Amino acid sequence: MTELDELRVEIDGRAADADALALIEHRAWGHFTAMQVRDGRTRGLDLHLDRLQTANLAVYGTELDGTLIRDRIRHALDGVRDASVRVYGYWGGVIVTVRRPEVMPSRPHAMGSQHFQRPLAGLKHPGSAAAQGYFLDRALATGFDEALLVGTEGTIAEGAITNVGFWRAGSIVWPAAPALPGITMLVLRREFAAQGVAQGRASIRLADLPGYDGMFLCNSRGWAPVNRVDDAPVPVPTAMTAAIARAYDAAPWDAI
Repeated sequence: MTELDELRVEIDGRAADADALALIEHRAWGHFTAMQVRDGRTRGLDLHLDRLQTANLAVYGTELDGTLIRDRIRHALDGVRDASVRVYGYWGGVIVTVRRPEVMPSRPHAMGSQHFQRPLAGLKHPGSAAAQGYFLDRALATGFDEALLVGTEGTIAEGAITNVGFWRAGSIVWPAAPALPGITMLVLRREFAAQGVAQGRASIRLADLPGYDGMFLCNSRGWAPVNRVDDAPVPVPTAMTAAIARAYDAAPWDAI
């Protein structure tokens, strides 16, 4: 098995030289998707491809071929079976980066609220990365695991690098606010539907949290329960964690 010991970056199937990397850093990458690869497979591959194709049409007005994207990922992996992979749709071509694999710690997470909402929240793009990083760093510096992004009236949208969901009376509730439709969130929604777990959307403010029985976060690295928002404790019901674990574990791994 090939081992990954450093970051790899390829543009249209070719290793990026120093000039290409400098150009990318100067112009910024247009849109991207992030995935965890295990044994050459990833969860929700169809969702990743749809995200890239939809975003490329929105940003550049051109289509991306799904078969080409899969070929670019395989080429960049070059025998690496387990990795963190990002695929960028960029005006200069398709960019693939390969790093070491990552896993979200399963322990309960604490979130610190920050007043910020990403521009063009429905697209996964690097345009707000500096602001997201700033608010995430503020949360981490005060002892939290993640930032919880809220609007001016305290309406919850998403985490700095995660989606959030809530548990109430045996049902999943997703925030009805501008947020990225994360792939792991979409995978969970699909599996919840298949398993008959009720789901809905609602406008949820920080002040509404006592009315919910639980909360969790998720991103490409996995999911974890939330046990605190700011200074307020959040319950971690066994029924919620069991339902999420069943849905997540049932999601198939698709060969790239």
